[in-house]
This record gives sequence, structure tokens and C-alpha cells, in this order.
Amino acid sequence: MQLSKIYEPIRQDLTRVESQLRLVSEVDFPELAELLSYILTGGKGIRPALTLLSGKFYHYNPDLLLPMATAVELMHTATLVHDDAIDNSSVRRGRPTINRLWGEDRAVLLGDYLFAKAGEFAAVTGNLRVIRLFALTLQIISSGEISQTFDAFNLEQTRDHYLHRISGKTASLFSLATESGAILSQAPEESIQVLKEYGCNLGIAFQIVDDILDFVGTEEEMGKPVGSDLAQGTLTLPAMLLLEHYPEDNPVKELFSDHDMVEGDKQKRIKQAIDLVRHSSIVQECYEVASDYCAKACRRLGLLPDNPSCQALKDLADLVMSRRR
Repeated sequence: MQLSKIYEPIRQDLTRVESQLRLVSEVDFPELAELLSYILTGGKGIRPALTLLSGKFYHYNPDLLLPMATAVELMHTATLVHDDAIDNSSVRRGRPTINRLWGEDRAVLLGDYLFAKAGEFAAVTGNLRVIRLFALTLQIISSGEISQTFDAFNLEQTRDHYLHRISGKTASLFSLATESGAILSQAPEESIQVLKEYGCNLGIAFQIVDDILDFVGTEEEMGKPVGSDLAQGTLTLPAMLLLEHYPEDNPVKELFSDHDMVEGDKQKRIKQAIDLVRHSSIVQECYEVASDYCAKACRRLGLLPDNPSCQALKDLADLVMSRRR
């Protein structure tokens, strides 16, 4: 199923969120307007869609949900800008990154601007619980990013450590989207928790699939080079399983252990790791883990009112498992 079909219950309001994002670029500062126009395009809109879908179960109030959906997407975009600057990435969504075109300093400042703008939209809701949740999510994401930088090229990481990291970096933003949508629709507390758990588990599955695609996808599909995580020293689930399957002669171990390795040898080790993962059971094992989290995400959705949004959330979990980008 395509995203456009899944978004059917919220299509009109998702279009309004896109309009709000375009308005963010309309500032009386031509250089900033150029940066904003460049970065606020091309997303899949999953996180704002989750906010709106989660708000459809009880008292749907677009005056509150639209600003929050916009805030969530702005926060997501800010994290991408900062991630690219930190990793010195050159390509995102098939286009040159902000830091490549305008420099790292401007990329960092643009990310800061987007975080602030996201906070402004969250404040429009006037809901203190949601505003506090927004701030807490930003703390969690930042903490996860800091943790990742300290763990770069560190082989002494467990699967629990990995899950904790992606829960902070990716799943927390999914959870913000679903939990805030539930709160703003005046959902009962049990339903808020159901949607919060859905967002968290879906976010974990989404990141695991993303990490799989870093080994088995193509640059055209992903919009960035294959093997980017290994190049940055980030130990993901496929790389962990590769270390378990091949504990002795292992290209990941060599790559992470030799910090003075020349670029040509680094690329050789990355290619070896990719080939080993692609021609082993590791991909299937990783998909099984992601599938378990998708199932966990949907397990309690039956406690919510049965409506088109509920089916959309189930379909979105299915789509996460089949995506190629």
C-alpha cells in the first residue's frame, strides 16, 4: 500500500501542514529564506501524519493538531540538518546537504532556528503537557546524539545499548507525534499510552529497517551513500550480527580498530562488510526483529475506537517493513 492511500483520513489537513511549512520559509531575510525553502521540501510526512492520525480517535481539533504536526516535522528536519553537519554528510534525500552547500556553521545555526520555530508551533497548542513533552523529546534526541558520538568506532556495544540509542534518536520523535496527537484530542489516559507505545515501537522498527537499507539499499533509493553508518563508526544491528557471525576475520572489527586506516582501505572494508551482510542470513534476522516491533506497535490498537485512522496506523506499520527508502 502507498503512503497516499494510508494518509487518506487526514489528506486535507496534511496538505495544510505542508502549507504551514512553506510559510515558515517566508521570512524577511533572503538568505535565510533560501535555506529554509531548500530544506523544507521532499519529506515523506510520516511524523506529522502520525500526529494527525492519533488525533482522529476522540475530539479532533485541527486548531491544535495542525500546529503540533508542523512542530513535529520542523523538529525532525532540524535533527537531519544537525546530523548531516555532525557527520559531515554530503548527500541527503538525493540532494547536497545544507552543510555541503552553505557550510557547517550555517547548517548548525539553521538547525537551531528550526528547533526554535518548532517550539513556537508547539506553544500554539497552549497545552503544558504537550509543550513539556516537546522539550523532553528534544533533550532525549540530543542525549542520544551525544551518546552516538562518544560510541563512534566502539565495538563494546550490546544490542540493548543499540535499542536504547535508537529509542532516543528515532523512536522518541515518533512517540512525540502519536502521544501529542492523543493528548490534544482529549483521549483517555489508557489510549494516550496505547498511542505512545505504538509510536515508540514503530520508530524502533523504522530505524532498524533504515539500518538494514544502509547495507542492502542503493544510493538512488536512499538518497545517500550505502554504508554511511559504518563510515561514521556507528554500530547498527546488521553490523552487530556480522560481528557475532564472523567473530575472527571481520571487516567491521578491522575498520573500527584501526583509526589510522587510509581511505581506500576503509572503503574496501565497508564493501566487504556490505557483501557479507547481503549474502548471509543477517538481513532476514534483522527484518524479524523489526517485524516483532511492528507487531508490538499494533498489539494494543484494538483498545482504540475502530475507525479509518486505526486501520491507517496498521497499514503504516506494514509499509515500514516493505519500504526501500
